[in-house]
Amino acid sequence: MSYSTADSFRPVTLDDVRGAQKMLSGVARVTAMEGSRHLSQTVGAPVHLKCENLQRTGSFKLRGAYVRIAGLLPEERAAGVVAASAGNHAQGVALASALLGVRSTVFMPKGAPLPKVSATRDYGAEVRLHGQVVDETLAAAQEYAAETGAVFIHPFDHPDIIAGQGTVGLEILEQCPEVRTVLVGIGGGGLAAGIAVAVKALRPEVRVVGVQAAGAAAYPPSLAAGRPVAVENPATMADGIKVGRPGDVPFRIVGELVDEVRTVSEDELSAALLLCLERAKLVVEPAGASPVAALLSDPGAFEGPVVAVLSGGNVDPVLMERVLRHGMAAQGRYLAVRLRLTDRPGALATLLGVLSVVDANVLDVSHVRTDPRLGLTEAEVELHLETKGPAHCTEVGQALREAGYTVIG
Repeated sequence: MSYSTADSFRPVTLDDVRGAQKMLSGVARVTAMEGSRHLSQTVGAPVHLKCENLQRTGSFKLRGAYVRIAGLLPEERAAGVVAASAGNHAQGVALASALLGVRSTVFMPKGAPLPKVSATRDYGAEVRLHGQVVDETLAAAQEYAAETGAVFIHPFDHPDIIAGQGTVGLEILEQCPEVRTVLVGIGGGGLAAGIAVAVKALRPEVRVVGVQAAGAAAYPPSLAAGRPVAVENPATMADGIKVGRPGDVPFRIVGELVDEVRTVSEDELSAALLLCLERAKLVVEPAGASPVAALLSDPGAFEGPVVAVLSGGNVDPVLMERVLRHGMAAQGRYLAVRLRLTDRPGALATLLGVLSVVDANVLDVSHVRTDPRLGLTEAEVELHLETKGPAHCTEVGQALREAGYTVIG
């Protein structure tokens, strides 16, 4: 199933995906399909979660990387492979190379999360930290390939990669044959393209919907223009789909086979990640939660049964903490307030007593007495509270005002 540079634009077929599935037997896991009662109630139809976050290396990327590297000619394998990635693709290439006995070098941004750098090294790759953003890292990897003869393994823009990712689509049809809608996150487009090839070939009536982060949504303008269009300075917490330009190979497939591409906000991504953790007991990275975010943002738009592909679970613990707080705030379960009070002994205890009566959980308190904006007998307090939802936030604010406090933010 190897393609040379000359035929890298060759169409990806169902036979290619089936060949990839045979190649991946015993290598990639057939990941679980879990039903979600909460999402099913929200959507009004059965919703299932395809758990690629439980795949080896924590994402679907192993599938495409293994198929691509396994298809190299002997002399290409001997030259080694090189890749550029901030995380998931890096780990996929590292493990695939180790399994196939191929030397791998992976370029990662200097700011890449340490757990992802460590995991990539543990899988056997030589990691080189270069650049501050992935574009700089990508350029360094391509320069390395030109200098050394190593084969550059693109994260999404190659038929072998797409065929490997398409095996997720075959598993979806095997595990949920009654599926009517498949939701999948889109960055460069490799996973969505592969799934669409498999699903549309076998079940053309199934609707395939791509989901992008609004701050890194290159596909809508590209599809409108009929060609890949770059989005400058893509910005989203979902680094797994933070891609500024669609890949040439997946773009054609997405344009032909994917029925719709939707966008979701950062608030919606945060809420989706929180829901996956709390309700499904699944650790999912923001990119992996994007299909769930689409369900939450417009639950009546999808015919069921629905399969949402959780593409990865490699989330940095520091980011996880920030995202969870963001998600709680988006759901009205995290409230920050600033208020003025009279600076006298016991004043703070009295304030906390008011919050206790309305059952608001105080997470953090900042107490400022010395500020030129404050009067001689005034103090300012900033409180971070855990609440039970928007109605409870309103109740907390009302209780503070009734107790005589001036809420200023």
